[in-house]
Amino acid sequence: MSYYHSRTVEGDFTDVVAATIAALADRGFGVLTDIDVAATMKKKLGADMRPYRILGACNPEMAYKALQAEKRIGTMLPCNVLVFERDDGRIEVAAVDPVASMQAIDNSNLAETAATVREGLRYAVDAVKAVGHVRNTPSNISGSADLA
Repeated sequence: MSYYHSRTVEGDFTDVVAATIAALADRGFGVLTDIDVAATMKKKLGADMRPYRILGACNPEMAYKALQAEKRIGTMLPCNVLVFERDDGRIEVAAVDPVASMQAIDNSNLAETAATVREGLRYAVDAVKAVGHVRNTPSNISGSADLA
């Protein structure tokens, strides 16, 4: 089992970040944190790297449900969604698989919530297209994103 779900697209990095945030919002996720890893590494270490952002995504309803089932689940929140420029110049969008993460916790009450969150994150990742954000409808949602 993979610990993430991803898709690779072509386009402007900033536009792909914006499309990712919009796709997350379509599924009820807000972005609580937005870490610009490349800027941080440049500032703290003087190191150059390709653009790399970590978006801390949270669906309040699902987070509340998870916290009711497991008080310490906050150590694994929010769900990280990455947007980064690959060596070939294309942009990869990747989200953690909460089902894989929850395997580390001995609490069967989290399984349904984790599966629902996984579905939402996969939908959001798959909705990011090379030309920007495209709203998916039930007729054009695929089960898994292929690398574009």
